[in-house]
Amino acid sequence: MTDLPLPAVRTVADLRAAVRGWRQAGERVAFVPTMGYLHEGHLSLVKLGKQRAQRVVASVFVNPTQFAPGEDFEAYPRDEARDAALLASAGCDLLYAPTVEEMYPQGFATTVWVAEVSAPLDGIARPTHFAGVATVVTKLLMQCLPDVAIFGKKDFQQLLVIKRLARDLDLPVEIVGGPTLRAADGLALSSRNAYLSATERPVAAKLNEALRAAAAALKDGATVEEAEAEGRATLEAAGFARIDYFEVRDADDLQRLGPGPLVGPGRLFAAAVLGKTRLIDNWPV
Repeated sequence: MTDLPLPAVRTVADLRAAVRGWRQAGERVAFVPTMGYLHEGHLSLVKLGKQRAQRVVASVFVNPTQFAPGEDFEAYPRDEARDAALLASAGCDLLYAPTVEEMYPQGFATTVWVAEVSAPLDGIARPTHFAGVATVVTKLLMQCLPDVAIFGKKDFQQLLVIKRLARDLDLPVEIVGGPTLRAADGLALSSRNAYLSATERPVAAKLNEALRAAAAALKDGATVEEAEAEGRATLEAAGFARIDYFEVRDADDLQRLGPGPLVGPGRLFAAAVLGKTRLIDNWPV
């Protein structure tokens, strides 16, 4: 690739050659996988990578296998030049932007599936999603072979899936979760926020408000069942067209908690559709 503000490669061979050179120089490598159309949340992961390694690779790849038919694969926002400029500003050393053909060559026939933590929440709402995520992340980690890989906690279930696959497959990489960055009104930063209209944008912030209110209610003694019902009612009243889930789960294995009072730490998870935008978020309790 040319005319980009940082070095960039499209092939596995070129990626491995770059990483090999750094390793021969005794440098640690951090890896930040993304689907592009970057925001400050992504850049915070790059900066976290810089704290843990001398070199940072970021990938930009809109992965078709994690989109079901009828989802927004074709419409997903893309702007490679913009992404490259943002990565350069955050101190990224290399952009890896493979083609679909490089990632899934003709005859590709392998799927990685992580049981248990993939099953609830988005595993129900998007049944094929995590097989696509686990497969592409396994490939990316094996292609780059970093010392550490950084993933955002906004996609908390995804983070648990990736931690499990790295452990189960003995991948020689440390998986680190980076904090969720938010707008001033609490909305978690997301590439899909670009879909929100001017009238939908303030409504979208109600998702995080509902999560925080549910967490406070649980702390004050409300049952899990009551907090979940109130959260769903809040989102319905705000104008969300569909609520895929609003649930309290164990933060380590995503087992169901409740319906009585919360015993021990957990995490609230929510996914809801506003207009044409599906928003997800989570909050500790």
